Amino acid sequence: MAILEATLKANGLIVAFAVVGVTVWLSYLLSAKLTSGRVHGSAIAIILGLASAWVAGQFTGGENGVADFSVLAGVGVMGGGMFRDFAIVSTAFGVHISELKKAGLAGVISIFAGVLVAFVAGAAVAVLFGYRDAVAITTIGAGAVTYIVGPVTGAAIGASSDLMALAIAAGVIKSILVMVGTPMVAKMIGLDNPQTAMVYGGLMGTTSGVAGGLAATDPRLVPYGAMTATFYTGLGCLLGPSLLYLSVKMLVG
Repeated sequence: MAILEATLKANGLIVAFAVVGVTVWLSYLLSAKLTSGRVHGSAIAIILGLASAWVAGQFTGGENGVADFSVLAGVGVMGGGMFRDFAIVSTAFGVHISELKKAGLAGVISIFAGVLVAFVAGAAVAVLFGYRDAVAITTIGAGAVTYIVGPVTGAAIGASSDLMALAIAAGVIKSILVMVGTPMVAKMIGLDNPQTAMVYGGLMGTTSGVAGGLAATDPRLVPYGAMTATFYTGLGCLLGPSLLYLSVKMLVG
């Protein structure tokens, strides 16, 4: 056991990838078996990750989730800012402006409108719950945009880990609601062709939620919705710590 523990500690990042891989595999299995794909595997994986972090905190009294266990310290590196920013940049490199033009002006407007409406809604909820400083309001508002935009924005403007956790939670709830709700409203909003799928992806923005919801509606629409949802995430990461934060700061001081 001592040799095994030493080996795991010496290869922390490899262990982290293995643990995350098993978690994702289990999440997609649960998604298929328990929800017939209606709740996307990525949402289940996020919930499992948050639950594991809470359980680990109860045992260790630490602040870094499962990374407070020495054999899982690599999770802290894998989940840190370096890999997060790499994932965001690599996603952006996979998208071309020429593809966005296929959605037309409506697709472009939907992306900006989706980010702004989600942010305002999240910021309003933050104010209703008693938050009054610009950093807190902006971070929670950005979390309502997506669970990626929230922590990216929070890290850029100096938010605490508690605020970023709230932002992630808000984004996860939104993602799950979009996954479950998309098949229910698809017929009512005419979500049955690539053009409306791109507009829908731009309005909702949460890539995992849109992909899961469209997969349950019509798998052929997934690439179109995911494309504009990816632009949505990039735009949110750009506007969150800049224009949106400055706007909130002007309003609340």
